[in-house]
Amino acid sequence: MKPMTKQTDAMISRRLFVTAGAAALVLPASAVRAAIDANPFTLGIASGSPQDTNIILWTRLALAPLVGGGMPAATLPVHYLVCADAAMRKVVRQGTIDARPEDAHSVHLKVEGLQPGREYWYRFAVGEYTSATGRTRTSNAQDANARLVLASCQAWETGYYAAYADIAAWAPDCVIHVGDYIYEGGIAPLGPVQGESNGDTVRHTVVRQHNSAEIVSLYDYRNRYAQYRQDASLQAAHAASPWIMAMDDHEIDNNWAGDVPQDPDKQTALEFKVRKLAALKAYWEHMPIEQPPEIAGLQASLRMHGLYRFGPAQVHLLDTRQFRSDQACSDPFIGNGCAELADPARTMLGSAQEAWLFDALGKSAAPFNVLASQTWLAPYRHTPVGAPFTGNTDQWDGYPVARQRLLDVLSGVANPVAITGDWHCAAAHSLTRNADDPASMRIGHEFSGTSISSVCPWAGQMERSQVHNPQTRYFNGRQRGYTRFTVDHKRWTTEFRVVADVTNPVSAVVTDREIRTSDI
Repeated sequence: MKPMTKQTDAMISRRLFVTAGAAALVLPASAVRAAIDANPFTLGIASGSPQDTNIILWTRLALAPLVGGGMPAATLPVHYLVCADAAMRKVVRQGTIDARPEDAHSVHLKVEGLQPGREYWYRFAVGEYTSATGRTRTSNAQDANARLVLASCQAWETGYYAAYADIAAWAPDCVIHVGDYIYEGGIAPLGPVQGESNGDTVRHTVVRQHNSAEIVSLYDYRNRYAQYRQDASLQAAHAASPWIMAMDDHEIDNNWAGDVPQDPDKQTALEFKVRKLAALKAYWEHMPIEQPPEIAGLQASLRMHGLYRFGPAQVHLLDTRQFRSDQACSDPFIGNGCAELADPARTMLGSAQEAWLFDALGKSAAPFNVLASQTWLAPYRHTPVGAPFTGNTDQWDGYPVARQRLLDVLSGVANPVAITGDWHCAAAHSLTRNADDPASMRIGHEFSGTSISSVCPWAGQMERSQVHNPQTRYFNGRQRGYTRFTVDHKRWTTEFRVVADVTNPVSAVVTDREIRTSDI
């Protein structure tokens, strides 16, 4: 990243904050019709954060998605319609909400007073143009069952989104996205790529290109989200079901932790704070979540963790990036253990989020207690049990004391199930009472999802290390896809869905393995 300059600082100020005069200008209907001469719903629609009586509806107006949106520098009135039927005849709510230039003409509409556990349909309109129609669903603790999806890691360049078309067709009660919605990197050449990783020859294909060099400014992040959100299959999955979501690392910068970037030798603390602020704001602008980032000077944070109830499953959505301690042992990809790992002050969740989680788990009466987070909770060793630990310190393996505190709490709640992403590998693990002893009492299960499209260069190394990990009962790092769950009061069933050909946008998607928690 280049050093900050007065010109850079001015650019940041202009892009983060539109002038008060422009923000105050609201175009009347006649002016909207004159200004909007093409369909502005290029980025689709979405719903999210489902509760029993309310839900968030989202869209963003963008006439020129890859050049800042191309919208007038004025507030535009957007009409919304919420109905109890797919034909859009039984009107439940309708009205107008402002799309403001300072928020990239995104809207986040909280619809309240709905009925628990039922479907609704919605759409938006501006000027003479109408969005697609979306289906959403409120949550309900009294539902007899639930259908949930886990998705993560959707690198634009290395694959198409056939997995999302399959998700849209299944139309689950909720999609749980645990991060890497976008990737921050630059433009790679199209075509086959071959490289080496841990002694393995790794091949993949770049099927489409990013729109710019590595992104660092608010303008950059907005354009990158706009690029990803133009994908038809991704739009279909958003329109089919509500989503809950929390970012991982690539929405800002690879392997960031708190206020620490991966490469502090290349970007100063100030530069990273500015970058993080821009990234958090752009993330909110493109997601169906209610509250924007809290900003104090250049310090920014975004509430992502939360509690959701889908029939038998109480879902605790976690944020393992904003509040964690920096990675130990010089931030290795796969590195040797060091004394720093045993520091009891090191945290993955931060003290406030950890206290919130432990309190929610302690009060839960749900048949299944779900932890949805970015990184693997179960240990995964690359050396034999009893030998010095070697593993990935970006995951919970890098925070063993904090993990053991969590396992201690999980041992006292009903049917803990962790669902995780990040590592581009599908896996099923047993969670044991003592993380360091895979032979200790099993207290729960973990299902880790493979990536939607991101490559897994370390699959060979992971396969060779399976012998050291008896707690891992299933592993597939060679295929892309997602994971879906069917839950009732007695049974949890996981289906690992895999894409036959990630270079084909209409590829077949099939179940590689179906696992019931009662069977393992």
